[in-house]
Amino acid sequence: MSASGLSRRYRWEVASRVVAAAIGGYALASAITVLLALIWPLPRAQAVLASTMLGFVWYTVAVIWVFTTRSHVRAWLGMVVPTAVIALLCWLLPNAAGGV
Repeated sequence: MSASGLSRRYRWEVASRVVAAAIGGYALASAITVLLALIWPLPRAQAVLASTMLGFVWYTVAVIWVFTTRSHVRAWLGMVVPTAVIALLCWLLPNAAGGV
């Protein structure tokens, strides 16, 4: 493969990581924020406020993790799989609590 081909591939991998960090990190942080707001034993408004403030931390951790992992595929899997699991928990949790 030529140097131009390697450079193009590298650029696509970096672009993929940027999208995974921006969109996947946001989705993961949002899912964690919703889950924490649902399970925290605080009044609803305080639980939402506290979990939202922690959402910024989770987003930062997700972005850092995306750029430190070995491959862009692992970065995407690390964003999509936990987000799907947490979203499923968020969907099931209110139903288990009686639809509150």
